[in-house]
Amino acid sequence: MNAVRFLSMALMVVLVAATGSAGHAAEQAKAVFAGGCFWCMEEAFEKVEGVVSVESGYMGGQKTNPTYEDVSAGGTGHAESVEVVYDPAKVSYQKLLDHFWKNVDPVTPNAQFCDHGSQYRAVIFYSNDEEKRLAEASRQSIEQSKRFTEPIVTQIMMAAKFYAAEEYHQDFYKKNPVRYKFYKYNCGRVQRLEMLWGKS
Repeated sequence: MNAVRFLSMALMVVLVAATGSAGHAAEQAKAVFAGGCFWCMEEAFEKVEGVVSVESGYMGGQKTNPTYEDVSAGGTGHAESVEVVYDPAKVSYQKLLDHFWKNVDPVTPNAQFCDHGSQYRAVIFYSNDEEKRLAEASRQSIEQSKRFTEPIVTQIMMAAKFYAAEEYHQDFYKKNPVRYKFYKYNCGRVQRLEMLWGKS
């Protein structure tokens, strides 16, 4: 009995130690962005090395627990958004900002590509002062580059509650590749991004 108890305690110590080191090594952070259709933004961010997961959802509105029908109708104030979970040891928030800009139209208000309405506006949602500083600096850098003759209208807003979208929206580009590609190309997203930022 004592031998069994000793082995059990020894195993517990090993498990606790392993969990602690793994938990420390896998420290994660979250960032939220809106850039029009969340299917497309999910695909864009999942390609970034260091990103652990991306979830489609809604942020920036007044209604509690909004549905896709609520948000797409345009009356809730939410924007289609993505919550990006990432490993700061592998990718910085600054790198995520750089990737965000290259995947949005920053000079068109309340629309992205073929989708029109405030629910499709481009937004960087910051959760602390450092994220706000970096977001504002990144926007200023683009403005000072004189790349665009039109003003940058992408919003920078404090993050609010993120509401996950319905399950059928998650990983839509993987689940429905034909329908997704048809939408993405016919919406003019690829063509407009190339015109704005050049070929990636």
